[in-house]
Amino acid sequence: IARYQNRLSGPLLDRIDLHLFVPSLSTNELMQSPLGESSQTIQTRCIQARQFAIERQGIANHALNSADIARLHIHTEAQQLLEKAGAQMGWSSRSVHRILKVARTIADLNQQPTIESNHLTEAMQYRRSEASL
Repeated sequence: IARYQNRLSGPLLDRIDLHLFVPSLSTNELMQSPLGESSQTIQTRCIQARQFAIERQGIANHALNSADIARLHIHTEAQQLLEKAGAQMGWSSRSVHRILKVARTIADLNQQPTIESNHLTEAMQYRRSEASL
């Protein structure tokens, strides 16, 4: 993985919202794993979350521009967490905006009008440094 990541530039990586490492499972782990939510259930939740966003701001979260992002309702603790993490990780403005869009979507999936710290930390986990994969 690392040899491919070294070939990707920072500006290109900034345009990728979710960075996930999904380890492979052994056959035994796969056969013993519990069933998750059905695709139908997940689809319904996603449609509801998108509708929640559109009713609130007139557009889906992925289409938010800088001015829209500045108007997001972010809990004070979450804002402080984002500022601290952004400074420590050296995130670009684009990275911060992408994290906020993902956090807003996570909050919408939970039908929460305000981005809370737990929404933000989940979004930041999806944005982890490629080096940590």
